[in-house]
Amino acid sequence: MSFINFAAREINCKIVYYGAGLGGKTTNLQWIFDQTLGKKGGKMISLATETDRTLFFDFLPLELGTVRGFKTRFHLYTVPGQVFYDASRKLILRGVDGVIFVADSQEERMDANYEALENLQANLKEHGYDFAKMPYILQLNKRDLPSALPVEELKKALLKKSEPAFEAVAYKGIGVFETLKECGRLVLGELKKG
Repeated sequence: MSFINFAAREINCKIVYYGAGLGGKTTNLQWIFDQTLGKKGGKMISLATETDRTLFFDFLPLELGTVRGFKTRFHLYTVPGQVFYDASRKLILRGVDGVIFVADSQEERMDANYEALENLQANLKEHGYDFAKMPYILQLNKRDLPSALPVEELKKALLKKSEPAFEAVAYKGIGVFETLKECGRLVLGELKKG
């Protein structure tokens, strides 16, 4: 649910990066931060452990254009990848406007991808969201690894509703902005409808 601040003429939207642990959710946000706000001395809020595992979330605000004279600000979040932090995942999904599912392309991580995808759909349903109508992007991350499955095989296994899918190598920035830009475009499209 977008939040509109009429005084500031600003629309605030929430995009959540979802997926299995160590799939690249935080790496996506870190790359975006380093290329944008990090260069301007901005800050990214990260609640991670000393081993760099995200326990609660990462948060990054970005401004991306205008809608009907209102500035749009996108708030980017990640969820913890570990299933036992499901309460945090649910909390972070509250008020979501768009979801980017970061799938680990490695064959040995497919069960974790399936589990995270099922968990996403269940949590969205619990919040009353219709997954079929939610702006949603699939990112196939870690394409540079030797154990990465072929793209067509991943799409066949993970596509849920003919959503856009992007190949990525998040730590190199490959596919990172393309994924975010498309999700932002879909979210703005929903805003313009309402």
